Amino acid sequence: MTPKVSDIEPRSRRGGWLDPRMIDLVLYKTYADLRAEAAKTYINYLWWIVDPILSMLVFYIVFGLLLGRGGDGFVAFLLTGLVFWSWYNQTLSHAGNTILGAGGLMNQVHVPKLVFPIVTILTDFTKFCVVLAVLLVFLWLSGYAINTAYLALPVLIGIQLMLCTALSILLAGVVPYLPDLKLVVNNLIHLQFFLSGIFFAPSDIPEQYHTWFYANPMATLIESYRDILLHGAWPHAGRLMAIAFVCLVVLAAAVALIQRLDKRYPRLAQ
Repeated sequence: MTPKVSDIEPRSRRGGWLDPRMIDLVLYKTYADLRAEAAKTYINYLWWIVDPILSMLVFYIVFGLLLGRGGDGFVAFLLTGLVFWSWYNQTLSHAGNTILGAGGLMNQVHVPKLVFPIVTILTDFTKFCVVLAVLLVFLWLSGYAINTAYLALPVLIGIQLMLCTALSILLAGVVPYLPDLKLVVNNLIHLQFFLSGIFFAPSDIPEQYHTWFYANPMATLIESYRDILLHGAWPHAGRLMAIAFVCLVVLAAAVALIQRLDKRYPRLAQ
């Protein structure tokens, strides 16, 4: 049976966001948001595949054909970077307004505010999984066979999910108090897009800048995905462990922040 918000209020105050009914609410709201988004277009869920393909086609025409970058294998190289970047970009772009956007619900009933960014994270992750499946089929048909390094792929996706979750919850918690931060973050993400190695390999930049390049977690992740999917190589474990550790620290701080300010957010949304 679909959980009603009114049914979970008493237990949500006692059990917090880990209450079983809270989990049911998160899953149901994620499902409802996915259905509502798909219903906005004529081709429904198919748009989740068509939209990223069209975006990737634009970049391929500009960088692959007009500018003549790459060569053999450039399409697979480019698409691998774009698919994983798009997941990161969409999640963070949607995160900032998740709590304030739920002002109507917050002012009617008590719901742990962590629910709102988590729903957005799960929604974008679900759409990413569809696009990832299309990418994998494309790579297999293009001659990039499954290899033993694929065993590291779930770990890599898990680390990126941790990264998206940590930053999204942090943004969701801070933006209601600093609305202009959304504009700053959007510009930083735009800059990060060109510094993540989506259009070039790390070997293309001078060695003295490699430390700064790998300080960008998405640069390490994108290179790691390419190592697995295109080269059959194992990713750099040390860099990935460092990213995972920092993500856990940021995630713990972000969760603590939202829980501390939980009762104040409804007043900001009025």
